[in-house]
Amino acid sequence: MSVLEIKDLVKRYGDFSAVDHFNLTIQEGEILGLLGPNGSGKTTTINCLLSLLTYEFGSIHLFGKPMKPDAYDLKQHIGIVPQNVAVFEELNVNENIDYFCGLYVKDKATRKAYVQDAIAFVGLEEFTTFLPKQLSGGLLRRLNIACGIAHKPKFIVFDEPTVAVDPQSRNRILEGIKDLNRSGSTILYTSHYMEEVEQICSRIVIMDNGKQIAEGTKESLKALSQFGEVIKVETHDLSDEQFLELQALPFVFKAEWNRPFLSVYTQNEKQGLLQLMQFLSDRSIDYVSFRNEVPTLNDVFLEITGKQLRD
Repeated sequence: MSVLEIKDLVKRYGDFSAVDHFNLTIQEGEILGLLGPNGSGKTTTINCLLSLLTYEFGSIHLFGKPMKPDAYDLKQHIGIVPQNVAVFEELNVNENIDYFCGLYVKDKATRKAYVQDAIAFVGLEEFTTFLPKQLSGGLLRRLNIACGIAHKPKFIVFDEPTVAVDPQSRNRILEGIKDLNRSGSTILYTSHYMEEVEQICSRIVIMDNGKQIAEGTKESLKALSQFGEVIKVETHDLSDEQFLELQALPFVFKAEWNRPFLSVYTQNEKQGLLQLMQFLSDRSIDYVSFRNEVPTLNDVFLEITGKQLRD
């Protein structure tokens, strides 16, 4: 079953297309990672699917039904954890979670149980009477999550939920997201931390300039890389002439020489490491260290979207 289906979504601001015929489908039970550089259209897409923005063309269906501003029967099954913490400063932890849960759950007894579940889920039992300003950054992020998921939604959008938190809090948040998924929630996850996406997402979509430009599992996306592996060597013996000779070898996609560090990107060949070692041995080139690395999701992301800075 498709929980979310976006078809040919177009959102324009004057002559600028923030989202340009974008398509996305999320199946029930998935954790889908939505990646893209700044200005790629991720946030605009999320705001459109939540009916916070109108759009010029396309359709958005949640749970098989059209998503509209007044589709309250759908909205009660959606949870949103925004990038910017959105809680009330004058309410304590328990009161904040109760307020947001109360937007969807009117029965007081049920709501009280849900609030306690949310507090336990994010580990805030010792902070229920604390105001937001009394919480650390990691605890505040966990409160933000509790407010977004207390009503037990079937579909949850996490927009950069681990920005500016310490490693321990980040790990707690990621484990919590996986627990939510195991409990039956389908999740849309955006982040600029590629290692997080690799850790928790079952499928990944990369968008840029408002369009989907790549989609697949982390393994299939890594297979899109133009090189098979990068071999990194520290050597003081390589000459400029030998480096030029190395660059011309058939198995070399590209090579970078920042003395004394040599990086060789191979042409999707498993024998690249052996061939490079043979090249160095034949020329009696000594080296201090030698290691090989497969392409990371970050490598693929930069290959696809480019390395130029984005605003």
